[in-house]
Amino acid sequence: MTVAAESVTSLVQSVDWLTIAPPTITATVAMIVLVADLFVSEKRKPLLGAVSIAGLAAALITLVPLRKGNRATFCLTTDADACSYTADRFTLVIQLLVLGGALLTALLSLHDTRKKLPAGEFWFLLLSSAAGAALLPASRDLATLVVALEVASLPAFALVGLRRGDRLSSEAALKFFLSSVTATAVMLLGVSFVYATTGTLHLTQIATELDKVPGQLDSLAKAGVALTLVGFAFKTAAVPFHFWVPDTYVGAPLPVAAYLSVVGKAVGFSGLILVTVIGFPGYADVWGPAMAVLAGLTMTAGNVAALRQSATRAWSAVRLLAWSSVAQAGYLLVPIAAAAYSSDDQIGATVAYALMYGIVNLGAFAVAAVVARTRPLNRISDYRGLYATRPLTALAMGFFLLCLAGLPPGIVGLFAKVTVFSSAVDAGLGWLAVVMAINVVIALYYYLQWTAILFRAPEGAAVESVEGGAEAAAAARRRAPAPVTVAIVLTAVVGVVLSGYPQLVLRFAATNLF
Repeated sequence: MTVAAESVTSLVQSVDWLTIAPPTITATVAMIVLVADLFVSEKRKPLLGAVSIAGLAAALITLVPLRKGNRATFCLTTDADACSYTADRFTLVIQLLVLGGALLTALLSLHDTRKKLPAGEFWFLLLSSAAGAALLPASRDLATLVVALEVASLPAFALVGLRRGDRLSSEAALKFFLSSVTATAVMLLGVSFVYATTGTLHLTQIATELDKVPGQLDSLAKAGVALTLVGFAFKTAAVPFHFWVPDTYVGAPLPVAAYLSVVGKAVGFSGLILVTVIGFPGYADVWGPAMAVLAGLTMTAGNVAALRQSATRAWSAVRLLAWSSVAQAGYLLVPIAAAAYSSDDQIGATVAYALMYGIVNLGAFAVAAVVARTRPLNRISDYRGLYATRPLTALAMGFFLLCLAGLPPGIVGLFAKVTVFSSAVDAGLGWLAVVMAINVVIALYYYLQWTAILFRAPEGAAVESVEGGAEAAAAARRRAPAPVTVAIVLTAVVGVVLSGYPQLVLRFAATNLF
């Protein structure tokens, strides 16, 4: 009996509740909102938004006591280094990005949930997806990675199609769903191959076992590695798995499009980094060249498509931001490819760039939400003369676009691009650095063109249309909802502060996050 009791005790894993607090709090608040929605009257539905924002803020606060060192939980009793959940520097930075992005998305959504979107469903789905997104960067085994990825993705399908009766919204949700399901199926096939050849799902143990794979299983192992990476490439919208992006962004509510462009990408890139750098370092000769080619194709396809957007086409502003996000995904892939040829330190460049991109892209979508209140078709031409009616909003949008372009005064964008460019050069990927330089020049055209439109003198039709007259001009001058204004101010302030201290980006990019 004593021996049996000891063996049972040895299987019990202690839980570090502080370590798992960020995703746990987010998931708990999601359940509270779901239940509360059944009992709260329509007039009190805005309270659900306040509770959701408070929950996300609380989850962010719990990152503070975790900042000092590595903590792990759910570890194997037979191998203390094989853990399912690890809160290292990489985890905390990505959790800061996804929870901060979810918080800003919540601010952008407060106005819409009062009139256009069902509040209870929206807040539950947003919090559920954010919980999965916060869990993923801490996952250190393939099973937890897949579960976290699906918890982050499944609610996002519903968020995209939440505008009931809207054909575009339903079509966008269907395209997003089909592409994501395909990605999951491919990834699970790859995971099964990896497990068959290694006999384990923990990333650290996979890295060890892949070095011992017998010759007859080597092809199966390589196929597993490749298929697993293809699955994550779908999630990051890397070419040729990117076709769902523009239609999904157009059909989704603008706050949801902003969420997908930042948090959705952070989720995909986190998984990609974990499986390549921690799980498959022994097969760098397989995934390194693949990542480099994907990076070049993705940034080129995204920039060329963004360049072709007509200023007068319906929803052209959102489409341009969508194609721009595809191009930015290409830049984010560069340091991952470089890590295969040099060291894991290159990953810091990807995370630094992701932080910069997340901040300014959320700000750009916040401005787009303001413009969409009076110009629902959200064409680029609708931004003409924005400085005349909303000078501070126009200045903020100009700053965000210049950050994405990498031009002053958006110094943070410039330094972020320099870190990515340097990672390619240091790894000996000169051809990729040249491709990136060409794409940066291409992107300057459409970013600067949009920036110039903001400050052009408004035409009579741009301020007082034939349909609306003076009433449209008055509507254009109406104040934006306070939460949206707060989101714009927060992103602009953070961007300006980082542009004032751009050396922080270089220092962060040189930090080993693992």
